[in-house]
Amino acid sequence: MSWIEIPAGSPFPLGNLPLGIGHSGDDRWRAWVAIGDMALDLAAVEQLRLFGSVGLPDGVFAQAGLNRYLASGRSVWRTVRERLTVLLSDAQYAPSLNDHLHPLTALEMGLPVWVGDYVDFYSSIHHATNLGRLFRPDGEALMPSWRRIPIGYHGRSGSLVPDGTEIVRPTGYRLVDGEPIVGPTAALDIELEVGTVVGTASTLGHPIPIAEAGEHLYGMCLVNDWSARDVQAYEYQPLGPFLGKSFATSMSAWLVSFDALAPFRVPSVSQDPPPAAYLTTSEPWAFDLHLEVWLDSAAMRAAGEPPVCISRTGFADMYWTPAQQLAHLTVNGAAVRPGDLFASGTVSGATPGSEGSLIELTRRGARPLTLPDGTTRSFLLEGDRVTLRGWAGSDPATRIGLGSLSGTVSPGGE
Repeated sequence: MSWIEIPAGSPFPLGNLPLGIGHSGDDRWRAWVAIGDMALDLAAVEQLRLFGSVGLPDGVFAQAGLNRYLASGRSVWRTVRERLTVLLSDAQYAPSLNDHLHPLTALEMGLPVWVGDYVDFYSSIHHATNLGRLFRPDGEALMPSWRRIPIGYHGRSGSLVPDGTEIVRPTGYRLVDGEPIVGPTAALDIELEVGTVVGTASTLGHPIPIAEAGEHLYGMCLVNDWSARDVQAYEYQPLGPFLGKSFATSMSAWLVSFDALAPFRVPSVSQDPPPAAYLTTSEPWAFDLHLEVWLDSAAMRAAGEPPVCISRTGFADMYWTPAQQLAHLTVNGAAVRPGDLFASGTVSGATPGSEGSLIELTRRGARPLTLPDGTTRSFLLEGDRVTLRGWAGSDPATRIGLGSLSGTVSPGGE
């Protein structure tokens, strides 16, 4: 129990305590912890010396990113989390902390970390199979390497944007009546993903053993990897995604630690063929996450109509886990740094309505979605707003949330 009132069904109960970066209108970016409908200023808690002898670097929560805090390591993360639990559950601290609590709605939130490197994986077997069947109807849905290694590519960290950022329709080459033409994409799509954030660094030339993944990984967030499908289709062979993916990737405001997610760990799915030794662990690295995609148009908002849920899916049956992704990412000696982000790839389920992208939901535009106002969507139009939501656990009494992540499409230039 907390001395702060926590509404029933809040994504941020005392068992969560996610961290983020924002300001309260004073343009002084700093770290916060979410609790119910409120957020506590961690820079103020540090100044009050209420963390005790945790061993935090001076001013670590007064930064515009959580990177220095993440670099402090797992023992510090756990001690800080335990201390915050005490501060927010023991009413004796209320007089000291009340003035440093702000409504979540009063904060402007940014990216929680400075992201040096960003990798996007392709780890849902349902998503990979769906796209394989769309693109190669007469061939094998999965490429031979897909079940052997976590497939991924390095993205642009400079195009990562925080929750609420408008998404400008990108321009690129795409085929129009069989001819390559430069212009705004006509196939703007979303990708429902879960991101994993690196805590402690590794050394170049030294792979991270999968058994040590928990010492390097801090937690998870929501990611929307916006995609221009027609631009992607024209450019992706032979080298893979480029302009069709690099224009914007949205990252949610709150990082949920793996310590908070520990009660929601579940066994990983069976993998066939068995993965290589460097990808093998007996530790459960799958998570009981529940994810949704919501859509509303400018016309729906003007008419006062609520958003509509276009997809509901789960994360527990992802084929490749965060630990396997980290082990594969570094097996060649590549190094990671605090704040590095890698995303799961589109999360899709096995049943209709559980697909995490419009290209799957509409079968590449062949089966458009019908919105409540009678309009249809194959891909996104100007004014469309997409909101991702996620939480861990199926029991409303004990589940914790990843929060939400929104973006609205705005026009691009020719």
